[in-house]
Amino acid sequence: MAKPVATIDDLDQTQTARLVMDVLHRTIVHYALWFTEIRHQMGPEKALECLSTASERSIGIQLKRLGKILGFDLQDGIPTPLLNMEKKDLSALLDGAAINWLANDGVWFQSVEFTNGMNDAKRCNDSSWAHFSPFEAWSVRRFLDLGDRPGLEGLKKALNFRVYARINVQSFEDDGPDAFIFRMNDCRVQAARKNKNLDDYPCKSGGLVEYTYFAQSIDPRIETECIGCPPDAHPDEWYCAWRFSLKK
Repeated sequence: MAKPVATIDDLDQTQTARLVMDVLHRTIVHYALWFTEIRHQMGPEKALECLSTASERSIGIQLKRLGKILGFDLQDGIPTPLLNMEKKDLSALLDGAAINWLANDGVWFQSVEFTNGMNDAKRCNDSSWAHFSPFEAWSVRRFLDLGDRPGLEGLKKALNFRVYARINVQSFEDDGPDAFIFRMNDCRVQAARKNKNLDDYPCKSGGLVEYTYFAQSIDPRIETECIGCPPDAHPDEWYCAWRFSLKK
């Protein structure tokens, strides 16, 4: 007969492990809710300012505590097991994290689509990108130390450090001195649909939000133009293409 569970101490090994995972999940959600609420009450600039301060402190505190429990050290704030991995294994971990990010996005989309339909899912998706793209641009700018107005060369570099850049195949082509064309030559989502003989996912509405907000967050002088994106017709060589130009 199973032992009655009245407190956490009554849990068995498996139940305790499951609770550990649940507490980690609660921490992630709570972290995101703090950022969301500050953005709502004080605006995006203040939210990113607080995020910069809070994330450095929070991640440091959490890794230090987990390191003591799990038996790993930190070097310049990075767990030594990551630093000691072979580069190919570390790259595989990066790929796995990037694919998990995309899978997470798809799971959220489908959770709305399967209960409320495609229109609500696309509406939530596009609104989410309106918040995620500026955040990702901010994150990339900090990682690369790009500065406030890095221009088109800065945008090219930033596009190469998006999560998508690790998942999809993309290319660049200069279009005069003050513009370039960015193409998504292979898209993991669209390729998967193609393999199932499904039509392209009509992602243009989300793409207009995604790329416009990302580019402007890298440099507010940059303008974004859609050359083609599903449901638009496109050649076999790419799924979507965008032109970025610098305002004169």
